[in-house]
Amino acid sequence: MLLRAYLPILILLALLAAIPLVVTSNTALNFVVFVLIITLAAQGWNLLGGVGGQFSFGHAAFFGTGAYVSAILQYSYGVNAWAALGAGILSGAALGWIIGFLSFRAGLRGSYFALVTLAFAEVLRILANALPITGGAAGMLLKLNIGFGNLQFTSRGAFLWLALGFVAAGLLISRAIADSRFGAQLVAVRENEDAARALGVDVLAVKLKAITVSGALTAAAGCLYLQYFLYLDATIAYGVWISVEVLLAAMVGGRGLVLGPLVGAFTLHGVGDLTKQVAGGIPGIDLAVYGAVLILVVAFAPGGVLGLIHRLLSGLTRPRPAKEAQ
Repeated sequence: MLLRAYLPILILLALLAAIPLVVTSNTALNFVVFVLIITLAAQGWNLLGGVGGQFSFGHAAFFGTGAYVSAILQYSYGVNAWAALGAGILSGAALGWIIGFLSFRAGLRGSYFALVTLAFAEVLRILANALPITGGAAGMLLKLNIGFGNLQFTSRGAFLWLALGFVAAGLLISRAIADSRFGAQLVAVRENEDAARALGVDVLAVKLKAITVSGALTAAAGCLYLQYFLYLDATIAYGVWISVEVLLAAMVGGRGLVLGPLVGAFTLHGVGDLTKQVAGGIPGIDLAVYGAVLILVVAFAPGGVLGLIHRLLSGLTRPRPAKEAQ
């Protein structure tokens, strides 16, 4: 049973790890690295919004905070990149706990909680755009200094493996949570908070754990983005784009499913890039495609791509009635 639960994860990770060994195109490797970063951020959203049912429209708050903390520590204080990465992840977890405590303690849920997270992201974007420590509107540019200790590599494949390692950790954490008592409590809270509370579940504590882990995963994605592109500004860090990306990836792949964010991120960006190549330089064509894909998923496959695949496979393997079989 344990092997069956983890086998799909291990197979996908092995296939992704083999990409740098057979692919030499920098464009293709850039695509995979970026999708893995989005996947990691979407794993954070999926834990809170998919498994826990607490929809967030402002996960950019965690992504940007992790990235900025890491950037400031390296740029202004000369902190080692690995230590800065750890600090960035912890800052995302801390911010998640703070937002969760203020929101959930006040009883906010549904659209109210979603709007509060969006408000936090916008406030942080405005502050980052104005404060000198963040570089203001000009942003921050890290010095190019190739080396493992600086989390900078000559090979895009090496960074792909680094990003894949974080995604693997996210997948294993998600799988472990799904099989744990905490995961069962999180699902119970998603389905009916009052019923879960009546059964003895500490709803506030469960939500706080979920948003803390969610914030840490998404902040880690922000740190990886910084280390790969070496540039950061308020629009990149706290922009609506990242909140939309992670939400769409989880929804399209399969909300609440462990592999949903990974499948969704590759589906969205694969279709988007293919459309841009076919349609040429039409501005915003990829965003139009994202919207179309989301509409199709909501209308015809509410369980996402993975849910649709499961339904198709179930239909193929289901025994036919005796009359049909004759």
